[in-house]
Amino acid sequence: MRVAAKLGIPFLTCDAEQAYKDDVAEYFISQYTQGKTPNPDVMCNKYVKFGAFLDFARAHGADFVATGHYAQCVQVGEEYTLLRGIDTNKDQSYFLWTLTQKQLAQVLLPVGNSTKDTIRKEATKANLITAEKKDSQGICFLGQVDIPEFLSHYVTLKEGAVLNEDGQTIGTHKGALVYTVGQRHGFTITSQDSSRPVFYVTARDVENNTITVSATKPSKAVHAKITLRDCNYISFTGEKGAQIEIQTRYRQKPARCTIEAVDDQSLTLSYAEESEDVSVGQSCVLYDGARCLGGGIIS
Repeated sequence: MRVAAKLGIPFLTCDAEQAYKDDVAEYFISQYTQGKTPNPDVMCNKYVKFGAFLDFARAHGADFVATGHYAQCVQVGEEYTLLRGIDTNKDQSYFLWTLTQKQLAQVLLPVGNSTKDTIRKEATKANLITAEKKDSQGICFLGQVDIPEFLSHYVTLKEGAVLNEDGQTIGTHKGALVYTVGQRHGFTITSQDSSRPVFYVTARDVENNTITVSATKPSKAVHAKITLRDCNYISFTGEKGAQIEIQTRYRQKPARCTIEAVDDQSLTLSYAEESEDVSVGQSCVLYDGARCLGGGIIS
């Protein structure tokens, strides 16, 4: 509000609480209770920032909405292309894979072609009070959240056993629902051996409330397959046999994959190189270099 006053522009408030509750919070909770690993920031962009808020802005006479996402939207002919932000440490295109051509036509991403440092300098020069504001982190609009504590208000979490690869109990955890494949913290190993290796979650059994850990980081081998559902294609025209890059976590190094099967709603991929393992429910985003092609949910 104070920035708007400083710049001399109108300030309106969009109440998107219901959309956030229905399409982000409840989705987040339901996915975890099903033993899946959701990405609430993706749904927040889809249903709140580029859903309820975009509708609000258009209803109040706005031609476009501008956001602070570190990504770029470029018009090529009659189509719009979503590109990574040039600040590779801040690129947020991963969270925008659900955007459609219609939405991109109404969106401005003015900071995507600058670094964070440059934006802070511009804000300082303009005497904006947010120039030194800390970077936002954690879940969209909620910030840093202790997931077990948050979920405990909606589901019953019970302490369970941490198993090694031989099925032996070597520790305890807070509830199998709240862990993700590849996670290396949040559980307790009862061994007092100070030289023991770092353990990674390799599997979880929600029904029996156990998680399995290993000193070897879980990975996807060459030729391993994953299938995506609820796909959205921004500028994707891939055919069977073509290679693309995928990213299944924010700031993850992209992995090369080969398209095995594709239709309007689903996509099956085969890894062309070894990469990190994945969890059902995560967003898998498709890239061709800096160009974001779209994405889907790992099933």
